[in-house]
Amino acid sequence: MLFYKSLIKLKHPYIITALVILMIIFTLALLAPVLTEYDPENNDARNRLKPPSFKHFLGTDEFGRDVFTRLIYGIRASMQVGFSVVILTAVFGIIVGVLAGYYPSLDNVIMRFLDGMMAFPGIIIAISLAAIWGAGKYNIIFALSFAYFPKMARIVRSAVISIKDIEYVESARAVGAKDNYIIFNYILRNCTSPILVQATFNFALAILDEAALSFLGIGIMPPTPSLGGMITDARSYMTVAPWLIISPGVMIILSVLSLNLLGDGLRDFLDPHLKGSIKN
Repeated sequence: MLFYKSLIKLKHPYIITALVILMIIFTLALLAPVLTEYDPENNDARNRLKPPSFKHFLGTDEFGRDVFTRLIYGIRASMQVGFSVVILTAVFGIIVGVLAGYYPSLDNVIMRFLDGMMAFPGIIIAISLAAIWGAGKYNIIFALSFAYFPKMARIVRSAVISIKDIEYVESARAVGAKDNYIIFNYILRNCTSPILVQATFNFALAILDEAALSFLGIGIMPPTPSLGGMITDARSYMTVAPWLIISPGVMIILSVLSLNLLGDGLRDFLDPHLKGSIKN
């Protein structure tokens, strides 16, 4: 509640703009079954490639399916993937980062492994794992989580190293507090800011890479709607039905942009060195 009041008082333009866009997107995803009467997978050859109208807000595709319906169900799939990836990367990243940062004996081994993973772009790792495990929503979630967690782990490790030798942590250790107590009650509580900021960036990257994998045909498989799959299907009809490719493209841009704005805004807001410059 205190954070919310501080945020409203601050009126940070990045955060406010991002939250407004994200609230609209999340509302569309959450209320998808209520907002449309059409089935996103039901073909209707008689109404194929119809332009936008009152009956079909964003027109229909090559199979006569309502584009607006497929768009909001595609948003729902992207949000499910993004949220799941954020949870998994946070859990594994925190565990690995705390182990590396708090226990020097494990640091060198863990960090060399993470350095080896980060030598490859995350999308390449995700494509490789998706090719091995196969397409599908759950395989994509695990592939993207495995590709992203090294960066989260490095951020947590850096925060742990900077906190574990502070005086109040040393005091707790001196009076006999166990490692588990120190980690949960002193260290992790002070690591929430970088974890929260990195989670928003991972969310945006997961949406973008899920769309890329679906575009390549190794993500969410048709006829299940996905933003990347809609763009793939629309390539052959760009000249005769441009609405097919515009709507999913704009939605990807808005989703990724709003999450990146939110991450930048939270980083500025939560960083004590930047609070003075924000108020000015």
